[in-house]
Amino acid sequence: MVTPGHNVKTIEGPDLTKEMEKAKTLKHFPSYGAMNGNGHSADTCPTCRGTGRIPRGQEDQLVAVIPCNDIRLKPRRTKLYVCVSMAMCLFLCCLILFFLFPRSVTLTPVSVLSVMVYFTPDAVEMEVTNLINITNENFVPVQIVDFNVQGLVSEIVVGKTKISNMTALQPRSQKSYTIKIDLPITDKGLNSYCKSTSIKIHTLFLELQMTMNISYLSHTEQLSLDTFEYIDCGTNSTIPHPVR
Repeated sequence: MVTPGHNVKTIEGPDLTKEMEKAKTLKHFPSYGAMNGNGHSADTCPTCRGTGRIPRGQEDQLVAVIPCNDIRLKPRRTKLYVCVSMAMCLFLCCLILFFLFPRSVTLTPVSVLSVMVYFTPDAVEMEVTNLINITNENFVPVQIVDFNVQGLVSEIVVGKTKISNMTALQPRSQKSYTIKIDLPITDKGLNSYCKSTSIKIHTLFLELQMTMNISYLSHTEQLSLDTFEYIDCGTNSTIPHPVR
C-alpha cells in the first residue's frame, strides 16, 4: 500500500538488473574489515567502493588488504629455510678463507753447482753458481718482485747481485733457479792464500745472504735466508755439492 503524499522511486529495466547483479556479487565478498565473513561492524572497502572489484587501469596503484589470519603470512618451514641459508653462507665463508688464507713461501738452497776462479795481478775473481728452490704453498700465484744476494768472506762483503726478471710462481708449486754471483777478492792475505802453490786445497767458507721480495693477495712480503758453503778459491776444482 502506498501512502498518499510520498514519492516512490521505481527501478525497472536495465537498472534493476544491475542492482540485482551487484547485490548478488557482494554476497560472495565479506565487508571491508570483517573477519570470517562477519560484517556487522565493518566499513565499505575504500579500494573497490563496495563493489568487490578493482577499477580497470588502477591495478598498479592500489594496495591489497590481507587478513591477519591469512596462511600466506605464516609460510611453512621458515626456520628450516633460515638455518639452511645460514649454513650455506657459513660454508661459503669457510671455503673463501681456506683458499685465500695466506700461506708460507719458502726459500731453500740446494747446492753449489760450480765455482770458476780467475787470477789477476791484484785480485782473485770467482763466479759462484748456486741452485735454490722457491716453494709456493698458496692457492694463488706469487709474483717475485726482486731477489738480492750478497756474499761474505770473513764477515767482509765481497760481492752482490740483484735479479729482477724472475717469473711468477704458480699456485701450489715449486720452482728451481740458478743464481750466479761474482766474488772479487782483493784482500792481500786472501789473495796470497788462494794463489799459494804449496797448499793443495784452498778452502773458503762463503756466507750468502739472500733477500727476496714477493707480492701476492694485494700485499708484499720479504723473505730472508743466510746459508754457508765451502768453495775452493785456488783452482777450478770445486765440484757440485749440496749445501749443508
